[in-house]
Amino acid sequence: MAQMATLDAAGWTGPNGDVWAQEWRRTDRSFAALSLELDRTIAQAMGVGRVAVADIGCGAGGTALAAAASNPQAQVTGIDISPALIAVAQERAGTTPNIRFVAAPMEQMIGAAGPFDLIVSRHGVMFFADPVDAFTRLRAATRPGGRLVFSCFRAAALNVWARETMAAVGETPPAADGYAPGPFAFADEVLVRGLLTQAGWAQVDARPIDFAYRAGGGDDPVADAVSFFSRIGPAARALKMADPAERPAIVEAVRALCAAHLSDGHVDFPAAAWIWSARNPA
Repeated sequence: MAQMATLDAAGWTGPNGDVWAQEWRRTDRSFAALSLELDRTIAQAMGVGRVAVADIGCGAGGTALAAAASNPQAQVTGIDISPALIAVAQERAGTTPNIRFVAAPMEQMIGAAGPFDLIVSRHGVMFFADPVDAFTRLRAATRPGGRLVFSCFRAAALNVWARETMAAVGETPPAADGYAPGPFAFADEVLVRGLLTQAGWAQVDARPIDFAYRAGGGDDPVADAVSFFSRIGPAARALKMADPAERPAIVEAVRALCAAHLSDGHVDFPAAAWIWSARNPA
C-alpha cells in the first residue's frame, strides 16, 4: 500500500520534533480551549469499561493522558514519530498504569498494536502522503463498531492566528482546494468526508468548533507570544529562512500583531477547528 507517513518525517524525528517537545507547555496552552471539547468528545466515545484506545500523532501526550484519566479501565497507546515528544509524554505519564507511549511511524505500529475500540488524534492526522490509505489502515486496526475521533483546523482564513501571522511575515496562505499535507490539509469538510467514506468509515460527522488560540500569557504576554511564534508556525519559518539583517523587522511585525490581540492579560487569537467522528461498520 502507499506510504502514509508525514512528508517531513526526517524533520519530525529531528529538529521539528525537538522544538515541539521543548515547547509542549505553550502548544498545549494554545490548544487548551479546543482540547476541552475534544477530550469531552473522546470520553463520550470511549464510555466506561475495558477499551483499547490509540492516540495517533500523540505529541507530548496531552490527549492520551486525558483519555486515560477519564476511564481508568481503558488501555491507551500513544504513537508519535518524534522520539523527543514521546520522551516528554512518558515523563508526563509517570507511573500511570493504563497508558503507554511508542516512538514509531504510525504505519509500523497501528496494526501490530491493535485492534482498538477507539482511535483518536488532536491535529495529528493532516500530514499523510496518502490519506485514504492512512484512514483505511486505521479502520483495519479498529474493531467492528469501533470509533474514530479527531480534530483538525478549518480554513486558514478562519484561523486569525495563522492568517494574520502569515500576512505579517509575507507568507501566502495555503490554497483552499485539493489535498496537500499540512496544518490546513483537512480544512474542506466535503474533501474530508469523501476521504473517510472512501476509506470505509461510516456515520461520518463533522462538528465546527471556534476557540481562542492562546499565544501569550504570564508577566509579559506580548513578549511570551512573540517568543512562541518565533519557535513554531509561520513566523518561525520566516525567521529561519531570512537573512540576519531582516530578522528584527520580522520580530517587530509579530510583536505589533501580538500587541493588537492583548486583552485581559493574555494574547488570544480567534481559531477554528473541526471535530470529526466516524464508525467502523465492518
